[in-house]
Amino acid sequence: MRFVEYNAESPAGMAYGDNLAAVFAELPIMKAFRKRFRGRFVSTRKKQLNTMLRAFKQWGRDRPPVIAIVDWEGLPTAPEFEMFKAYFEDNGVKTVICDPRVLEFRRGRLYANGTAVNLVYRRVLTSELLARGAETRALLDAYMAGAVCVINSFRAKLLHKKLSLALLSDERYQKLYTPAQRAAIRKHIPWTRRVRPALVEDIIRRRGQLVLKPNDEYGGKGVILGWTAGPAEWEQAVAEAAAGCYVVQAAVEIPKVKFPVALESLQYIDLAVDLDPYLFNGRAGGFMTRVSAEALLNVTAGAGSLVPTFVIEGSA
Repeated sequence: MRFVEYNAESPAGMAYGDNLAAVFAELPIMKAFRKRFRGRFVSTRKKQLNTMLRAFKQWGRDRPPVIAIVDWEGLPTAPEFEMFKAYFEDNGVKTVICDPRVLEFRRGRLYANGTAVNLVYRRVLTSELLARGAETRALLDAYMAGAVCVINSFRAKLLHKKLSLALLSDERYQKLYTPAQRAAIRKHIPWTRRVRPALVEDIIRRRGQLVLKPNDEYGGKGVILGWTAGPAEWEQAVAEAAAGCYVVQAAVEIPKVKFPVALESLQYIDLAVDLDPYLFNGRAGGFMTRVSAEALLNVTAGAGSLVPTFVIEGSA
């Protein structure tokens, strides 16, 4: 198992995965499969809600929680916000979905579409929020005033950056870790460095073994796989990376598995599999799994599909 990045700020896909699992569980083929094999699906939206309510309790206010799911209006991820809203309200927690630009902070309370909220499920990214300046000031002011409990907090931004893996894999920082931690890093974290002028020649030479990534982006934006780029394209990308804030990372082989895919007929196709564990209070709980015929596995970038993940525990 190799970890190529840590999406610590605003992980998505939990509600999609849970809803897909419910659909799959009702399919005749899955019912037949589960007669032969014991298996279970690990619900992640339940863990998400429990974690949010635990943090809210630690935050320590007397009012009941009212959730605001905050992100830009019109995003392709909007259906998941509706799924979360329905789930939260089915579990007794009033919820609104709100664009950060229409939030209001007045008399010590944050309002989303006129509703006072005190628990923010933050899906909007910090960099995008700050780029809008005064338009999004209400959420920042409420956060700084301690008027709302924000999940995840803005401190998560530090771990979200790709350079966090360079701090793990760079030998210069080994003294920060215990022998057991260093062994885990060697086993699970690929070689990762910030792109610097001193590394440019080596990066160009090792094109077939490396990946370039912006330090602070998501959705596959700006990611260049060396083996899919021509020499001239790679040299230009490396020069741009050296002038900006990028990391270079050793390529990790992605396993491929044959999957049945219903097109005009049922076909078996080799698809790359990307298994991403979710962390709740520092412990893994559930997975997001993506499959793709492309080398870059990213649903937002249009390469790959999210699928439900069942844990098979043996024969029935």
